[in-house]
Amino acid sequence: MTTPTTAPSAGDRPRWLTFDCYGTLIQWDEGLQAAVRRLLQAKQADGLDPARLIARYDHHEHALEQTPPHRSFRELAGLALERALGELGLPAAPGDVRVLTDGIGAMPPFPEVVPTLQRLKAAGFRLCIVSNTDDAVIAGNVAQLGGCIDRVVTAQQAGAYKPDRRLFDHAHRQLGVGLDEVLHVCASPHLDLVVARDLGFRCVWIDRGTGRQPLPDYTPLAVLPTLDRLLPLFERFGWIEPSPASPSAA
Repeated sequence: MTTPTTAPSAGDRPRWLTFDCYGTLIQWDEGLQAAVRRLLQAKQADGLDPARLIARYDHHEHALEQTPPHRSFRELAGLALERALGELGLPAAPGDVRVLTDGIGAMPPFPEVVPTLQRLKAAGFRLCIVSNTDDAVIAGNVAQLGGCIDRVVTAQQAGAYKPDRRLFDHAHRQLGVGLDEVLHVCASPHLDLVVARDLGFRCVWIDRGTGRQPLPDYTPLAVLPTLDRLLPLFERFGWIEPSPASPSAA
């Protein structure tokens, strides 16, 4: 399990908390593996390790996200999946991308996510998702978050995908915040921590033990194993009142 670590200075309480969606709030790795297994079964290739297809899909998806012209996530995912299947000698079908993107929209939150968001919202934080996806794809995920999310900013709206700073610039403009008024919470070092480092906003990394590696030249405000660990962290910072069950309230 990841050992929680914190940087020494928290700063003032942020007005907005922004969240990466997939892997931070939503069970991305688990859901993607399930969708890929369905694809492989439909192609009678269920003997193939899903991790091989996912690795090639990820490679092409991230490359296409940074290659002009800007494409919708559904179009981009379709191209990435077609290329990945071809590299593994598997045929692509028109409905493949629907299996993948519909599966993404149905992915559930991690068990601790909704109660944590409810507590943060009750404490007066405004909550926003900043995600590399389309509005229609993420709608199914947001609907599972208990009505806690105040704003959703997507790559579709910004016309750019992380780690392009334009997605975060657009999000901050939409929220009307400066860099010192926001805290970002994420699970992806190479997509989110890179931008936090380059732009200089505060960031908490949720390291769920997936093997993703930290950046060698950036220390986030904290590294936590699950989202609910934000609550005692924020209590220590004086940003929220301790709960009666919290050790800090004793």
